Amino acid sequence: MFVCHGNICRSPMAEFIMKDLLSKADVTDVYVESSATSSEEIGNRVYPPAASQLSLHGIVCAGKRARRFTMDDYNTFDMIVVMEEYNIRNLMRIIGCDCEGKVWKLLDFLSDTPARGMGEDISDPWYHDNFEKTYNEILAGCKGLMQYLAC
Repeated sequence: MFVCHGNICRSPMAEFIMKDLLSKADVTDVYVESSATSSEEIGNRVYPPAASQLSLHGIVCAGKRARRFTMDDYNTFDMIVVMEEYNIRNLMRIIGCDCEGKVWKLLDFLSDTPARGMGEDISDPWYHDNFEKTYNEILAGCKGLMQYLAC
């Protein structure tokens, strides 16, 4: 489960980039979704500039609607991968404790020896409007995650 603040930019980009990478690697046993820590964008589609950036790379995100992360998600998913430190703080308000050690930052996986929470934050294109930069950061993180998962 990829998580960001609103589930309209970074986490859906990560969801669909990861799905694309998994498909190209013919990996069918990894389930991927994305969600938000906030409720302000619930039901909204992927932010058009984010969807356009994905489209430039042949990735379609049609039909995706923002949804909020739930405790059921924590219990269901093996890994919760957030975009930045702020997401971790907000996620803890929902789950209380990461007692099972499931929460990671996406850029934790850029290291040959990933360390939980030690990676940099994925930059937020909502504020800098550079969706290509964010795409490249997410792509690098997803490739690292695939290596970590041995996909």
